[in-house]
Amino acid sequence: MNIGQVSMRDAVFPYVLTFKNMRLYLFVVFFVALDVAIPWFCHMIHPLAGPVFLPMFFFILLAGLLFGWRAGLMVGAFTPLVSFSISGMPPLPVLPRVFIEATFYGLAAGLLREQCKLNVFWSVTGAMVIGRAAAGLSILLIYQGAVDPLFTIWKAAKLGWPGMLIQLVLLPFISINSARLLSKMGKPDAEQ
Repeated sequence: MNIGQVSMRDAVFPYVLTFKNMRLYLFVVFFVALDVAIPWFCHMIHPLAGPVFLPMFFFILLAGLLFGWRAGLMVGAFTPLVSFSISGMPPLPVLPRVFIEATFYGLAAGLLREQCKLNVFWSVTGAMVIGRAAAGLSILLIYQGAVDPLFTIWKAAKLGWPGMLIQLVLLPFISINSARLLSKMGKPDAEQ
């Protein structure tokens, strides 16, 4: 069964892991753990380190890029919930928005790589746009016009541009090199 393409020339990679594959759940646990620990560490350094460097979204995007939409979706959905239950971050008033945004980041990154066969850069860029759009829509629906979604998203993007830049630079590099490493190790069996 073809579980994904590995092409270093145009960097189409994802090892598509299905819900039947136990590796999916192991990678999800690993990526959620990283996504909880690293933002916690960033917040310990400075309270604005999270909103500026966006560490929570890094491994959500990477999960979708490397292992497909299922991994991205699960890491995106579980990360804010686990983080909130352990550390109280993100704060409860923004948890629903962050949950929706993170879920759409992971889902979009995986779908753009797996289904649309976009390269890593365009998959990350597209996922960022889709995630922010989902966040804006969630703000509109949750707060029913009491909060301006465009202003809120613009404010978050203005504060988080260093994190977005880091993601655009590092995720392609990490994803392509991870693909090379995993392709040397052999393809995982999608049906396990």
